[in-house]
Amino acid sequence: MTIDPLALVALFAEYGALLDAGRYDDWLTLFAAECRYTIMPRENYERGLPAALIFCDGRAMLEDRVQALREANKYNIHSDRHVIGLPRIVAERADGALSVEAPFAVFQTDQEGETRLFATGLYRNRLTARGGSELRIAEALVLLDTAAVPTLLATPL
Repeated sequence: MTIDPLALVALFAEYGALLDAGRYDDWLTLFAAECRYTIMPRENYERGLPAALIFCDGRAMLEDRVQALREANKYNIHSDRHVIGLPRIVAERADGALSVEAPFAVFQTDQEGETRLFATGLYRNRLTARGGSELRIAEALVLLDTAAVPTLLATPL
C-alpha cells in the first residue's frame, strides 16, 4: 500500500485529539468495521502472556466500552492529554495492511488542576486503507510500559 507519510501522522494526531476532547464516537470512526483494540502491559506481551487490561475483539465490544466510559467518567472527572511520537512503518503486510508503531505518553489532569503522567507506552497498530486511501485502524495494540496505572483505566489510550 502506498501512503502519504503525512496521512499516517494525521491519523495518529486525530486519534489523540479526539480522545483528549472526549469525542469518543468520532474516535470510533478511525477504526475499521472489523477491528480489535487491546491494552496490555508490555511485560505480558514480551512473555507471550495473553492477559490484557482491556480487550475488545470487535467493533461492537469497542462501542460497548465507549458506552461504559460515559458512565464511569461521572465518578473520575479528569482531562487527558495524549502526546504521540512520530509513527513509523514497521512492515507492509502481504494482505496490503501496514504495521505501524508510535510511542506515546498520556498526562491526566484532575479537577483540582494537578497534572501527572498517567501512562507511557507504544502503539503497535495494523492499518488498512478504506476506499484505497483513507487509513483505518484494523488492530490497535497498546503496549504499556508498566503493568499498573495509577487510577481507574476507563478512558481509552
